[in-house]
Amino acid sequence: MRHITLPDFGTAAAWREAARSCLTEGLSPADISWGSEQTERSLFDDQPVSGATPVKMTVPRSFVSLAETVCWHSDADRFARLYAFLWRLKDQPHLIADRGDRELAHLRSMEKSVHRCQHKMKAFVRFREIGDREDVRRSFAAWFEPTHHTVEPTADFFARRFADMDWRIVTPEKTAIFLDGRLSFAPGQPRPDLPEDAGEALWLTYFRSIFNPARLKVQAMTSEMPKKYWKNLPEAATIPDLIANAPARARAMAEAAPTLPPVRAEKARQQLAAHASAWEGPKDALPAAIHGCTRCPLHRTATQAVPGIGPLDAALMIVGEQPGDQEDLAGLPFVGPAGQLFDRVAQSAGLDRREAFVTNAVKHFKFTPRGKRRLHQRPNSGEIEHCRWWLDAERALVKPKLILALGATAAEALTGTGANILHRRGTVEQLADGTPVLLAVHPSFLLRLPDPAEREKQMALFETDFRRAVEMVAALVARPEVVAAYEPR
Repeated sequence: MRHITLPDFGTAAAWREAARSCLTEGLSPADISWGSEQTERSLFDDQPVSGATPVKMTVPRSFVSLAETVCWHSDADRFARLYAFLWRLKDQPHLIADRGDRELAHLRSMEKSVHRCQHKMKAFVRFREIGDREDVRRSFAAWFEPTHHTVEPTADFFARRFADMDWRIVTPEKTAIFLDGRLSFAPGQPRPDLPEDAGEALWLTYFRSIFNPARLKVQAMTSEMPKKYWKNLPEAATIPDLIANAPARARAMAEAAPTLPPVRAEKARQQLAAHASAWEGPKDALPAAIHGCTRCPLHRTATQAVPGIGPLDAALMIVGEQPGDQEDLAGLPFVGPAGQLFDRVAQSAGLDRREAFVTNAVKHFKFTPRGKRRLHQRPNSGEIEHCRWWLDAERALVKPKLILALGATAAEALTGTGANILHRRGTVEQLADGTPVLLAVHPSFLLRLPDPAEREKQMALFETDFRRAVEMVAALVARPEVVAAYEPR
């Protein structure tokens, strides 16, 4: 068996030459053992492999990059793993792209660890000035404890970044020295006694100022700044205090926030205000204004708009869904088959329709033509939202004590949602201005029920809702404070 000891400096290049030589001689992974000067100086007398005769051999470029990174890993088996994979790769070049290969996955994991260690070194090396500030080139030094052997492959970054000064980065295994524009390496040293740096106070002030307590995530912070590096970071001494005071500082920031809304919030507020009714004409002019409405495309096909009718001081407002075919032709709400059922139930419940303000959530008839017939089509949310402008205007004029909402469209226009109307029917919901809304089904729903037994059951519930509306109006007129008794059940 051949034993190969690789040097501490130029390790990646030395492994590459040794691997090429062994591969050319046909040595399998079982015929070679690998080591490094640092771990074997007292155990082996072998001389480091150097100056091996280059032999032309083609391997995928991505493997060369992988090997040059993995050679700096701290795992003692890194050289053997690389050569074992290279031995397979010479006959199976496709392996370098096989994500299912376990050995390649392990090498990729080692490569990622080395890159992460290099990133941490770039982020957490802290220089302190050791020379005279009046020198032509100022001198600095830093102490760092890397997880892997990353000083040599990372030193070029510092040479480019700090080319106008002399510096050295001391680690337990290797020292990088940049003097007069030339980069060199020396063996590792114990941690030196570095002098205090006047610039640290400025750095700590900057670090505290950029710390945002409202965005503190301790787990993410310790993931990016592992605690193993804290002992060499001057700013680490401030971290426990910053974390402890973060909640109080975040509350103080919230209390001191400007009162003006952000741009997006202000645009949303303006959009919401645009949908709110701002009609300020005389009371008797509202029907004519509704007749001239062109706020949505429904006005193009409907015969006419259908405004609400009834006394403008009515205590009860009844809101249906939209005009039907006969309402569209007559210009009056609830005059078709659903309206006739509405009248019968109202009379049976003791409700005088002439004392209520009766209207619809949508003022134009939406339909689908089928020959000479016009089939009712449910309004969509956009059409309901556009027409709510007129419904709000009617509510502002009438100021009802109670609103009886019939159907899902009326519920959506008033409460924001028409979902689960069968489950919600018979309940009372309050609007933003405090007006109670009693929810019920629309009479057209009852007409469409095919099962006589179910229709009879729903009719009884419908009449119960009308009776409850009558009772609530009487109570609210006599004692407005009793609205609490009619909260959702």
